[in-house]
Amino acid sequence: MLTPTATLARFAAELRHEHIPEAVLRKTEDLLVDWFGSAVAGHGSRPVESITRFAAQMGGPAAQAPALGQGGAEVLISRQRGSAYLAAMANAAASHVAEQDDVHNGSVFHPATVVFPPAVAVAQALGRSGQDLLAASVVGYEVGIRVGEFLGRSHYKVFHTTGTAGTLAAAAAVGHLLRLDAAQMQHALGSAGTQAAGLWEFLRTAADSKQLHTAHAAAAGLMSAYLAQDGFTGAAEILAGPQGMAAGMSSDADATRLSDGLGTRWATVETSFKYHASCRHTHPAADALLQVMRSHGLQPADLHRVETHVHQGAIDVLGPVTSPSTVHQSKFSMGTVLALVAQYGHAGLAEFDQHFLSATTQALRDRVTMRLDPEVDGAYPRRWIGKVTVHTTDGRVLHGRVDEPKGDPGNTLSREEITAKALRLAAFSQGATAAEMQQAVDALWQVAQWPVVGALLPSRAGAA
Repeated sequence: MLTPTATLARFAAELRHEHIPEAVLRKTEDLLVDWFGSAVAGHGSRPVESITRFAAQMGGPAAQAPALGQGGAEVLISRQRGSAYLAAMANAAASHVAEQDDVHNGSVFHPATVVFPPAVAVAQALGRSGQDLLAASVVGYEVGIRVGEFLGRSHYKVFHTTGTAGTLAAAAAVGHLLRLDAAQMQHALGSAGTQAAGLWEFLRTAADSKQLHTAHAAAAGLMSAYLAQDGFTGAAEILAGPQGMAAGMSSDADATRLSDGLGTRWATVETSFKYHASCRHTHPAADALLQVMRSHGLQPADLHRVETHVHQGAIDVLGPVTSPSTVHQSKFSMGTVLALVAQYGHAGLAEFDQHFLSATTQALRDRVTMRLDPEVDGAYPRRWIGKVTVHTTDGRVLHGRVDEPKGDPGNTLSREEITAKALRLAAFSQGATAAEMQQAVDALWQVAQWPVVGALLPSRAGAA
């Protein structure tokens, strides 16, 4: 009998494009285009640019960068070429800063930002096909989601699951592209798990660590897979062993989740898109507040007090952020997000950038509270229910409820909405022109027909 870790490794090594249902492949294309928009949105972000400069310095001069298909890969924010390791690190940092990348509810995990950067980079470096990229990406999603579910709610209270489970997701995706066998894949997961990291403490002081979490996960996972290809060994039971990840990082781990429904339950299609440019824990309440305001014709001035009914995970992550000092930190403030939604009907990049510290936003922010709700907490993390109680200035008490926030599988984004979102993200960051972005997105929708994964964006003058 194979252990759950060995079963997971064998699945990751042996899955082929033809084994994956069409609906899963089409969803993976949706997720890829959605990720691409977030990656381009990282252009100009100070923490992202810092990580990218470091990676480039460690990789040598751009003039010496290998070409695509010959070991080289594309750094999206600079349009330069570099090693797959450099590109994976930079693109992973870039795609997590706008807070618009996808999320899997049950694992409380953002798969795209740690799966696509290393998968695209290695596919470019090795000259793999679009079908190879899609299959490897499904492997990364399926492995990462199950590791996140395995680690449980106790893990997420302290650890950023995208940084921890994401390291194994990246290793699995890259290992698939390297065509590791099952034994090598298990070694890759072992090496990835021993490097898994990411703590929530950064939120208290508005530190830049969240981008470091994804950059490290993508790069460490890539390294783990390449080392396994070279014969490097990793712990066989890094997940459930007596001194493995669960032993040190969880008090409610469930090893059965690692092999749950492999090949029959496709967790990839359970992934949600993010509509608001903020922490996903704010979205259910934001949508519930919008429901109340639209149903009763309320304006921001009508809001005397808003009580959000939330799960414990929201309190753990958002609770420390009471008076945000930066745009990124404000995306983890329930009060700020609801204040922007109340004023503008959407908490997008421009709303945060221009209004998160306005007097109106701060006044509304301070009228929002969070309260643990047994029903909401009991459903979490499989379902993220949004409930609010709104006290109006004229004395009314109104209730709102949303069972599937915008972007969830039952309330998903269409391909037209995903395309429009990607174009908005690029326009905001000026990471690509409208014409460049439209051309790139149109091509990405056809990724399954690509014989070789090439550059996603056209080169600019001065880019190597």
